[in-house]
Amino acid sequence: MNRSFLFLLGSSRTDGNTEALSRRAAEQLPAEVEQHWLSLAEHPLPDFEDLRHDADHVRPTGNNTALLLDATLAATDIVIVSPLYWYSVSAPVKRYLDYWSGWLRTPDLDFKATLAGRTLWGVTVLADPDPALADPLVGTLRNSAAYMGMRFGGVLLGNGSKPGDVLKDTGALTRAKTFFE
Repeated sequence: MNRSFLFLLGSSRTDGNTEALSRRAAEQLPAEVEQHWLSLAEHPLPDFEDLRHDADHVRPTGNNTALLLDATLAATDIVIVSPLYWYSVSAPVKRYLDYWSGWLRTPDLDFKATLAGRTLWGVTVLADPDPALADPLVGTLRNSAAYMGMRFGGVLLGNGSKPGDVLKDTGALTRAKTFFE
C-alpha cells in the first residue's frame, strides 16, 4: 500500500501556528506520498453518543461522519494537528477520537484491524516554553495508537501564541524537516 497521509486540522483558528508547523513538516514528504487535509471545524462531528451496548450500529453515509471515517480508513498515516488546549487535544479532535469507539463496533468495518500497523502522528504548538506541558496530549495520542495496534510516530512540538509565532521557533522548524522520516 502506498503511503497516504491524512492531516486532521483540529484548531478553531484557520492558518494557525499548529497548521503552519504541520505544513512545514508535510513539505518534506516525497511527492508521490498522497496528502489529504481535512479541517474538523469545516467538517464538524455532532456530539458523540455512546452506543457501545446498543445493537444498532450502522456505517454512516453522506455526512461529515462518513467523510471522516472513510478518510481515516484510507490513510496509512493519520496526523492529528491540534494546538495544545488546556494541556490536551482540542475539543474537535477529542470528539473525532470518541467516534473511534463507535467505529470499533460498526458491523463489517473491522476498524481496529484496519488501523493496526498504520501510524498515528501528532503536531502541536503550545504557548509555553516547557514542552512537558504537552505530555497529556502526547499521552492521549500514544495510548490511542497503542490501543489500536498502530505505530506511534511521535509529536512534533512547536512554540508560539500569536499567529505566525511558530515560524520563529527555529528548533521546531528544524525538527519538522525530518519529522515524518
